[in-house]
Amino acid sequence: MSAPHTVPDTETGADVVSPLPRVAGLALDLTGRTALVTGAAGGIGRACALRLAAAGARVRAVDRAAEGLETLAEEAGALPGTLEPRLLDLTDLDAAEAEAAGTDILVNNAGMQLVRPIEEFPPDVFHTVLTVMLEAPFRLIRGALPHMYGQGWGRIVNLSSVHGLRASAFKSAYVAAKHGLEGLSKTAALEGAPHGVTSNCVNPGYVRTPLVERQIADQAAAHGIPPQRVLAEVLLKDSALKRLIEPEEVAEAVLYLCTPQASFITGSSLTLDGGWTAH
Repeated sequence: MSAPHTVPDTETGADVVSPLPRVAGLALDLTGRTALVTGAAGGIGRACALRLAAAGARVRAVDRAAEGLETLAEEAGALPGTLEPRLLDLTDLDAAEAEAAGTDILVNNAGMQLVRPIEEFPPDVFHTVLTVMLEAPFRLIRGALPHMYGQGWGRIVNLSSVHGLRASAFKSAYVAAKHGLEGLSKTAALEGAPHGVTSNCVNPGYVRTPLVERQIADQAAAHGIPPQRVLAEVLLKDSALKRLIEPEEVAEAVLYLCTPQASFITGSSLTLDGGWTAH
């Protein structure tokens, strides 16, 4: 990172110190930063953990899937940063908050899905979904903020969804959790701004992950169509781009929000939805 430089003030014309370093292109070096990624054993979380480690970060990879974490650690072995597997069930909220202490970058990604009509939706599953996808992010942010505030810098990236901005039938718990996460992220942005901490959501459409693949049978049953018609008639129905987004594409957006050039982006929702919300 280069030394601070001056730029002319737009109103007075006097030179003032720029809040950004003089760099060519994006600064992707996160050497020295500690990042925590939840749901890191697969899908978007895996891609984010590997991308942050590739940028030099020390990554705490949190998941409850031990085998997936072991594989992830092997994949990250040759990267510039480090990756430490952390076995944790996010329903243990006290442990989740403690795990976030000392992190510079927090990526709230862990999620789960069940497709059912509201009148058939199991209340215990509804409770678990909101615990993992809304209450746990709150506790993780709560655990991370003291360190971020103390150093005057931090990045919170919440993996929301197009379902944080739009609703779909038969996904009451998931949609409720993602809408809540949007509000939590904006509140963290307002409180964190005086301390150099940004908080944003990344909102992909359907991503090529096991979470999406596992819901195809449920979607077929809920909509009364064969499984082979679900992708075109349900998942991609409202998307202008008729394909699934790749986890690595989402990870690039997450990384961008951690760069110096993204320091003025906070309280936002970055949509990667293939044109879904353009309707």
